[in-house]
Amino acid sequence: MDEQGLNDAAILLMSLGEEEAAEVFKHLSPKEVQKLGETIARMRTVSKDKVDEVINRFTSDAAAQSLLVSDTSNYVRAVLKRALGDDKAALLIDRILQGGDVSGIESLKWMDPLSVAELLRNEHPQIVAAILVHLDPEQSSAILMQLTDRQRSEVLLRVATLEGIQPTALKDLNEVLFKVLAGGDKIRKSSLGGVKAAADIINLLGSGVDGVVLESIRGYDVDLAQKIMDKMFVFDDVMKLDDRAIQTVLREVASETLVVALKGAQPELREKFLSNMSSRAAEALREDLESRGPIRLSEVEAQQKEILKTVRRLADEGQIALAGGGDDAFV
Repeated sequence: MDEQGLNDAAILLMSLGEEEAAEVFKHLSPKEVQKLGETIARMRTVSKDKVDEVINRFTSDAAAQSLLVSDTSNYVRAVLKRALGDDKAALLIDRILQGGDVSGIESLKWMDPLSVAELLRNEHPQIVAAILVHLDPEQSSAILMQLTDRQRSEVLLRVATLEGIQPTALKDLNEVLFKVLAGGDKIRKSSLGGVKAAADIINLLGSGVDGVVLESIRGYDVDLAQKIMDKMFVFDDVMKLDDRAIQTVLREVASETLVVALKGAQPELREKFLSNMSSRAAEALREDLESRGPIRLSEVEAQQKEILKTVRRLADEGQIALAGGGDDAFV
């Protein structure tokens, strides 16, 4: 969700009142709750016209939707069992509703990275890898940063070589989690993990750490390390985006984020952004870059990651195409 979408969602929730807003929050992911909560906390005054615009647009969009079935998962189960019988339906249901019940791991998404790292610190790397592929790359990378270099490399090696998780393995994984966490007793089969999952996590580890991890994996398997690098997309790779993609990204990135991110970027990459802005906006950005004093490298990298998140989101939505390392494009 972009900044405008967050602001509109915050305005809508504030107009609903506490009880109704709380019901909406129950259906959101931890990341969505955090982002919306932060947006609401920052909001001070909103014009009546803006509130009316948001409510009217929501009413219009909602009126255009029609809920045919109240519980689609149960509907699919019922139809398949009726059509195929219990045995044949059972073979398909898990595949269709893959990942539908991950109550044990879902609880980890609400925990801070340090707490999850402490929880998993003494578990076998294979178990840690199986858990991390169920979490967002952002959270997984933050958890890994709390582990030792060796643990990080061992876990990511297993993430990269993971080719799905069988139901029995997931059941064992759930039992490990429920020794310390309360929740359900079943997790469905899920084909998570692999080279792309490892690349997404390593992308977010930050400079220095990513190189150590890749070097360790290269010592184990040169081809595997290269495959991971081919799937990685780092800030300098933004140079490979075409002009239309850069313009799309610019519409989604806050000016302050752009200034800090470009402060530590190569001159060619700065020009790539500047050449896709209006002359007035480009001039203002140049002035900001020249007048801005020294900025910590960690802050520059943090803002570059924010732009990379936007790039990946736009690619996932099909709005832009990414050119990753190597000759292959990934979207």
